[in-house]
Amino acid sequence: MWKPPKYLVVETAVLPDVFTKVIYAKSLLESGEITNISQAAKMADISRSAIYKYRDSVFPYVNEMSSKVLSIYVLLRDKPGVLSGLISELYSHGVNILTINQNIPVDGMAAVSISVSLDATSTNDMEIINSIKKLEGVVESRKLTAR
Repeated sequence: MWKPPKYLVVETAVLPDVFTKVIYAKSLLESGEITNISQAAKMADISRSAIYKYRDSVFPYVNEMSSKVLSIYVLLRDKPGVLSGLISELYSHGVNILTINQNIPVDGMAAVSISVSLDATSTNDMEIINSIKKLEGVVESRKLTAR
């Protein structure tokens, strides 16, 4: 027997206005702009009961696919400022750093793995890798994964 999916993505134009108004009311409350549900209901032009009824079931769609995650392996010389230079270079490319894991240096080298989020305004992943390779103190740089 067919079982309907738990969640749907539906264009707001075909939904009753109450759903978008509940999302608006929730955003007012979450931002701290409004401090209580009565005020949020009044601003959104809906009843308090509508907020209570739908607040745990209606959420805005956020397109997580607009960005991709790039994982990079970098081998750095154990010198002051090298990791800082790497982070500055990533910043110049407009990426968001998600994680940095640096191992304890061995024989004057430290292995670093970094995961960054690339959005539509970021340069492409190979440009980032190539610019990292040119940094002072970088021995090796390569892409591990991109998703």
